[in-house]
Amino acid sequence: MDYRPFITIEPGKRGGKPCLRGLRITVYDVLEYLAAGMSEEQILADFPDLTRDDIRASLAFAADRERKLVKVSA
Repeated sequence: MDYRPFITIEPGKRGGKPCLRGLRITVYDVLEYLAAGMSEEQILADFPDLTRDDIRASLAFAADRERKLVKVSA
């Protein structure tokens, strides 16, 4: 998935952390909810501005960042 249309980084919003579509919900927030055991359905119910694609974009962004870290350290 190409996460780039979904992820925004604005210096004045949430300390410049990667957010979803200009919202104040960060990629980290979504990943933390998933890691805590929340289902996609629970996240979408708690945050109606989010979509399934936002959740998938968060996962794709994290995977890409991890892939880049592995390349740098190798």
